[in-house]
Amino acid sequence: MPALHRASEPDVLKPLLERAALTPESRERTLGHAAGLLADLRAAQGRGWVNQFLQEYRLNSSEGVALLSLAEAFLRVPDPETADLLIADKLGDADWRAHTGKSNSTLVNSATWGLVVGRALVGEGEKQSALRRLISRAGEPFVRQAVGAAMRMMGEIFVMGRTIDEAMKRMRKPEHKGFTASFDMLGEAARTQDDAARYFRAYTDAVAAVGRDPAAGHSISVKLSALHPRYEVARWDECVPALTEMLEALSVQAAGLGIALTVDAEESERLEMSLDIIGTVAGLPSLKGWDGFGMAVQAYGKRARPVVAWAGELGRTMNVRLVKGAYWDSEIKRTQVEGLSDYPLFTRKAATDVSYLAVARDMLDAPAIRPAFASHNALTVATIMEWAGNSRDFEFQRLHGMGDGLYERLVRENGYHCRVYAPVGGHRDLLAYLVRRLLENGANSSFVHQLADERLTEAEILADPVAKIAAVGGARHPSIPLPVDLFGAERRNSAGLDLADRAVLEATVAAIAHQPGEGRGPVAPADVPEDGARQSISARLGPGLRRGGTVGEAITRVHAAFADWAGRSIEDRAGIIDRLADLLEQHLDELMAICVQEAFKTIPDALGEVREAVDFCRYYAQQARDGLQPVELPGPTGERNVLRFEGRGVWATIAPWNFPLAIFLGQTVAALVAGNTVVAKPAPQTPMIAARAVELAHEAGVPTDALILVPGGPEVGAALTADPRIAGVAFTGSTATARKIARSLLEDDARPIVPLIAETGGINAMIVDSTALPEQVVADVITSAFRSAGQRCSALRLLLLQEEIADTTIEMLKGAMDTLRLGDPGDPATDVGPVIDQAAYDKLMAYRAGAKIEKTLDAPAEGLFVPPTLVRIDRIDALTQEWFGPILHVATWPAGKLAETIRAVNAKGYGLTMGLHSRIARAADETQALANVGNLYVNRSMIGAVVGSQPFGGEGLSGTGPKAGGPHYLHRFVVERAVSIDTTSAGGNATLLSLDEGGL
Repeated sequence: MPALHRASEPDVLKPLLERAALTPESRERTLGHAAGLLADLRAAQGRGWVNQFLQEYRLNSSEGVALLSLAEAFLRVPDPETADLLIADKLGDADWRAHTGKSNSTLVNSATWGLVVGRALVGEGEKQSALRRLISRAGEPFVRQAVGAAMRMMGEIFVMGRTIDEAMKRMRKPEHKGFTASFDMLGEAARTQDDAARYFRAYTDAVAAVGRDPAAGHSISVKLSALHPRYEVARWDECVPALTEMLEALSVQAAGLGIALTVDAEESERLEMSLDIIGTVAGLPSLKGWDGFGMAVQAYGKRARPVVAWAGELGRTMNVRLVKGAYWDSEIKRTQVEGLSDYPLFTRKAATDVSYLAVARDMLDAPAIRPAFASHNALTVATIMEWAGNSRDFEFQRLHGMGDGLYERLVRENGYHCRVYAPVGGHRDLLAYLVRRLLENGANSSFVHQLADERLTEAEILADPVAKIAAVGGARHPSIPLPVDLFGAERRNSAGLDLADRAVLEATVAAIAHQPGEGRGPVAPADVPEDGARQSISARLGPGLRRGGTVGEAITRVHAAFADWAGRSIEDRAGIIDRLADLLEQHLDELMAICVQEAFKTIPDALGEVREAVDFCRYYAQQARDGLQPVELPGPTGERNVLRFEGRGVWATIAPWNFPLAIFLGQTVAALVAGNTVVAKPAPQTPMIAARAVELAHEAGVPTDALILVPGGPEVGAALTADPRIAGVAFTGSTATARKIARSLLEDDARPIVPLIAETGGINAMIVDSTALPEQVVADVITSAFRSAGQRCSALRLLLLQEEIADTTIEMLKGAMDTLRLGDPGDPATDVGPVIDQAAYDKLMAYRAGAKIEKTLDAPAEGLFVPPTLVRIDRIDALTQEWFGPILHVATWPAGKLAETIRAVNAKGYGLTMGLHSRIARAADETQALANVGNLYVNRSMIGAVVGSQPFGGEGLSGTGPKAGGPHYLHRFVVERAVSIDTTSAGGNATLLSLDEGGL
């Protein structure tokens, strides 16, 4: 199974197509059944204002998106001011008048008129309307209350009850006659141990409640990620035993009460863990004889069929719920972001349908599986009925609030069994579930969406997915490229490792551990002295470095090599840099090992470091080919004007220790590919990774005299920048050092004025308003503030929470901090390693000693471990400098004062990164307009800029620009030379004189 989910789509689909195919006779009968089901569904679409409301406001319309966004956020907003801003943002721009009177439902038309009036009251576009002037501000609370009522009503469409007792009572109503329920206690993945404990109590209470009436036939669904805040492969040894114990307790309780329990499906990276847990519980002697244990399988996954086969071989009867899948878009993005070889799922909706049918057929044939088929697709249901024949030894399932009309006749007249998947919980927990379900069923390719599209014929809706996929040979969707092709044909994306695959993770850990250990050890307290670093590097590298001698001698050598290197073609230089990228990938394990040993990077950070270096190489090679070629410029006839780009000479590149490979190589290869030669100085703490990078650059074809490494401390950097032969400096580090370099470049009046590219630090703030989803905020804060031990220039330093949500968000953040683990960065379970050296440790610990600490963690007794720390400050102005480590400051801001808050952050003078968490689109627009920062991140973490996608660099005290990994970076490394030639100087303008008559 581990290999299958990265196999190509055509290879995986070939046997599925054979298994899912119908004979012509079966196909004809199936279409007849499906047509009848389609008629039932369409009849139900016209019943009830709920169906008509959803039909009027589809997700592919701006109005549907606005309502979805409003529903997702409104009910969690505690303060009226922000609630009004959210309403204005979502209602203000949509064309509600276009829907007036269009529905057959009086209620829907009334709701539409309410939206029209609401837009007039709070919509920004109509603030000066006559209605707005006539109705005073007292009208806004009325609109707020009306919207709140509408959002609660919308929630009730999709949630069975706020409590399990309320949900069970609702299942006894006439509309549910003949149906049973699988109750799902609402809640996404737990962020804290308190969240997990709360969800576990909810499950035990639900099992007890359902168990009071086992004859009703209801069951419980359990989501494992809700029961542990770190349900991830890197924490396998911690979470799998704990979850196995909890699932055992719930199963024993359910078995004792005679009810069924099903483990819900998770994202693909958790599949192996889920199977381990489920398999262990399934084999427990205490559960022998209980036929109520089950699991969900997602048909969009390439491993769905073997998972079902695995479930059929557990030595007991297993209930298996087959679903299409719930995380398709996030799975696609994760695969692309991590640069994995292929997708773990199918990229076409029809391919998922094929997989579903093939797996369903396997389930019907499996003697040890009791099937449950969750679908709203009439063709899927009809196909299963065709294969099952007269058997009723299985059940259908549907989501509460969706698929009305599909199963009523089948249940009440034809003897089929259908179970309703019924969410239970308050509106706060409903929101994320609601959005996911609506997105699934509102997607253009979904059956629910197609059913509502009156332009589609019955034949189009019931088209055979097997025929569709066979017609394209099972090929992947053309608009979803493989991760390697994410950036088009001009450059390959860097290859990643699937660290969520346990086998891959274990192999990576082993490979890193077996690399030669030339680092300082994971907890070494002392810096590497300059002489020791130089001696160690000299022992490893070839004569290109050993002849380096002093800084002056190195500059002499690269200066002499400039003419030859600059005279090479752009394609030649770019090809060498491309080969360097390939070599970096070939030596991935070795380079990761040095990053872990020398720079104390965790395994994911070490992987990201190498991938970013690869991306820099390929991106700058592409940019040189595309952007440094001579440009023909317009001018009068008889004249040729050309703009050429040439290398400046010798560049000094001075790199930091926090990105000792990526930034070191990024600066260096940019200078090289632009036609310069380079003297490269790594940070004194991390010379070995730089040395290996230079060695590989030489192996790729960079002449040994065109790139020379000069390790050492500040005196080496000072000697470099003071030498008048240096034609440019690229520096990443502190603002203070950047100032010193800038001054040194201007001290000699006889020296040419040379460019300085500086990227420095920042007091990076994240602003959070009360519309933001707290769970998402906390996850992004933890990543932004504490990953890499807070030692990224882009790391979050100042969290600014709207006053109304500050206390609850801080409590959740504290709980999430408790799940962090400090330790050896070579251990995959480690979240936070040591800081870089003794000086950094002493500085950070001294600051903590005088700070108002809101939350901190215990640190290992030995080593340079600065524990993640949350510091409460009274106002934004209290933070006056950057603290380069895992220390996060938190302050509050009042509702309605977003602009003032942004200006207060701007006033600090730094301008590197800023984050915003808000569901108000206009808040994002306002922040974008006002924030003086190089990189603004909205509703996501603030670290991990991707080369070519998120060019990185600051302004003000945070750097000079241009942005690294951006389209303008290379031009700073060249001189522009214009050549103008008078082509008429010898004999006149032959080109002009030879023109024809232009078609006369």
